[in-house]
Amino acid sequence: MNETFDVVVAGAGPVGLMLACELGLAGVNVLVVERLAEIDPTVKAGGINVPTAQALYRRGLLPDLLAEQAKAFEAMGMFLASRSRSINPEQPTDASNRPPFAGHFAGIMLDIDLIDLDHSSFAHLGPAAEVYLVSQQSIEAVLGRRAAELGITVRRGVELTDFVDDGNGVTVRVGDNTIRAGWLVGCDGGRSLVRKRAGFDFPGLGPELTGHQAIVEMTGAEGLIPGWTTTDTGMYAHIPAPGRILTVELDGGPTDRNAPVTAAELQASLRAVSGVPVEITAVHSATRFTDNTRQVTEYRRGRVLLAGDAAHVHSPFGGQGLNLGVGDAVNLGWKLAAVVRGWAKTDLLDTYTTERHPIGAWVLDWTRAQVALMRTDKRSRELRTVMTELLATRDGASTVFRKISGVLHRYDLGGGHDLVGGAVPDLELSDGTRIGEHFIDGGAVLFDLGDSAELRAVAGPWSSRTRVVTAKPVEPGELTAMLVRPDGFVAWAADGGNQDGLEAALTRWFGAAT
Repeated sequence: MNETFDVVVAGAGPVGLMLACELGLAGVNVLVVERLAEIDPTVKAGGINVPTAQALYRRGLLPDLLAEQAKAFEAMGMFLASRSRSINPEQPTDASNRPPFAGHFAGIMLDIDLIDLDHSSFAHLGPAAEVYLVSQQSIEAVLGRRAAELGITVRRGVELTDFVDDGNGVTVRVGDNTIRAGWLVGCDGGRSLVRKRAGFDFPGLGPELTGHQAIVEMTGAEGLIPGWTTTDTGMYAHIPAPGRILTVELDGGPTDRNAPVTAAELQASLRAVSGVPVEITAVHSATRFTDNTRQVTEYRRGRVLLAGDAAHVHSPFGGQGLNLGVGDAVNLGWKLAAVVRGWAKTDLLDTYTTERHPIGAWVLDWTRAQVALMRTDKRSRELRTVMTELLATRDGASTVFRKISGVLHRYDLGGGHDLVGGAVPDLELSDGTRIGEHFIDGGAVLFDLGDSAELRAVAGPWSSRTRVVTAKPVEPGELTAMLVRPDGFVAWAADGGNQDGLEAALTRWFGAAT
């Protein structure tokens, strides 16, 4: 069978599905292929940061996220209540309480009560900031439903095995089928076949640890300390979900990453780092990981692009992988769609690397720093003591929380206004809407907050690519206009009715005037 698509996406994880939905919103004919027949149940990321929540909120998926988070709150609340009763049988059961969550750095927990949430970084985040405890599997389920609503073709249980980029398009081999596409995007994980076959450079550092995450049934767990614990032989975590464990042994990477994770292996690892004679009787989900940190030097080669773990790998500490990948997908989606639809030159795709590579590099550095604090030698342990003391202060905890929450992520887009390059503030508008609610269709928006006919006249030639919203902010201020890209980042802004630079910004991001 020979078929034709505008774009083929390899991988139906959260990154591949997010990218496919972004392309589908723009009217691009996209095919997603995934070797797994169902969503992978292996224990993975359990939370999302602010940019990920905002990206999904802007596409109208906030109710879905809140519903998934409510389930997670209930499950965690039941677990915490059961642990409290085991200590105090008179403790009443209350599974409805929202669990405190601020994250950790190298297993050093952040105290939510220390964090300065009044900092300007947290201003105007909108309702998306209330969502954080949503698992990777839940994200995949939500995006899978959205992809189906958009009519996107997702084929599971089939694998991309080869492709040829001839400069005019890509011929892709999927199972027994040959598919012709304009573009191929590898969202196929850390061992990406697309990355390897396309010849992307993938420099970085090799592993120095072996880690395990699992959901298990075990006996003898009463001796395990809840949360993260550092020992003379490594680290372990007994995380607030029944039977969830994580171990870290700093004795090099595993000898065989492809071997199945067994109960015996998990039991030996947990005993080695905890000193507790647990017995693992059943394994429901298990994965093995390392601190291998690598990143491609460019995110595009010809008509082949990479996103998510296909472009960068690192340890899971801090839970940044899912968020980093979704950010890739949202940044790439509208740009690739613009090229496919013909109103943007392929040069626009170069900004995908220039904008996303620095954030990926930061995540790699961040995870390497955490591994340094996990080492068992005396110098590293003293450094960990110092870091623990710093994170017990308001300034220390607040600084790290701002970093891991993603509120500081910006792109260097030039321009003189402070808002340019940052996520658009989710202001309340006079018509009863919020700014974030105007991106459901996946398009760019010019917010004419000062009701300027002259401003709208300048933007007129781009009306097919940029929608104009004229509602004013509920809270008046100096800001009179913002041009916001489909990914929610501000491309141009002005105070006091100034229109300098608007036409240049429209041309730069949305092509020539029509």
